[in-house]
Amino acid sequence: IAGLRSADRLDVLDPDRLVTLLADPERAVRIAALDVAAHRHEPDIVGLLDDPEPAVVEMAAWACGERDSDPRPPTSRLAQLATGHDDPLVREAAVAAIGAIGDELGLPAVLEATTDKPAVRRRAVLALAAFDGPEVDAAWERARTDRDRQVRDAVDELLGP
Repeated sequence: IAGLRSADRLDVLDPDRLVTLLADPERAVRIAALDVAAHRHEPDIVGLLDDPEPAVVEMAAWACGERDSDPRPPTSRLAQLATGHDDPLVREAAVAAIGAIGDELGLPAVLEATTDKPAVRRRAVLALAAFDGPEVDAAWERARTDRDRQVRDAVDELLGP
């Protein structure tokens, strides 16, 4: 993993090597490779949204949200993860990625996430900033009275008290 990070810093990481590392049997290696791949246009990382390890899926979702102007963002897969994955960290990362991408196809998933666990609700409130519309305004108003203080604070930070 240290070698991967060093090669990336020195800008000598071969793209084919990165592909190999993204398929490594060790989840820590796949996670580190996703961290590097997040800031590159290649290789494709969407397949890792279906990794058997939730920590890898979480990192893949984050990486999808970090990529600049992906011509075909994986919004529908991220929406499925945001609303249906068992791991709340995966749901939270998927919601954040949808917000970062700002694709309207993901808005229903973000709205649904405003009723999830507190950490996911907080992330959903922040992700709503990428969208407009009466349903977004209504979600923010509901979040202002959320039982979780940090959810309420997130709305106040975005919109003011």
